[in-house]
Amino acid sequence: QVQTVESGGGLVQAGGSLRLSCTASGLAIDRYPMAWFRQAPGKEREGVSCIPRWSDGSTYYANSVKGRFTISRDNAKNTLYLQMTNLKPDDTAMYYCAARRGLDYCSGSSPEESEYHYWGQGTQVTVSP
Repeated sequence: QVQTVESGGGLVQAGGSLRLSCTASGLAIDRYPMAWFRQAPGKEREGVSCIPRWSDGSTYYANSVKGRFTISRDNAKNTLYLQMTNLKPDDTAMYYCAARRGLDYCSGSSPEESEYHYWGQGTQVTVSP
């Protein structure tokens, strides 16, 4: 049974930092491009960042997080990370990780939710002013 579990969220003041983790079981993340999505209350889920399966590919960041967030993966630990710095109240959302099946690289644009699978329950990030 495939399961992904996101963790590391919490309440932080604006300007603070958090590191999110996504640990997978029943799924070898080194076989997939992986992405982070987020969904704020009343809004659609949006792609935040994507890391390709192979290191020669390009990572993707949404313009709203570029320069503040860093995606990384530790295949030996089967874990995906999202380091978030200089957090803003607009970053408040539930954050999810997911795997892209069928392709080895990120699309170069915002990850499409329909292309990703193995969603976890998410981890809540709340940034206070």
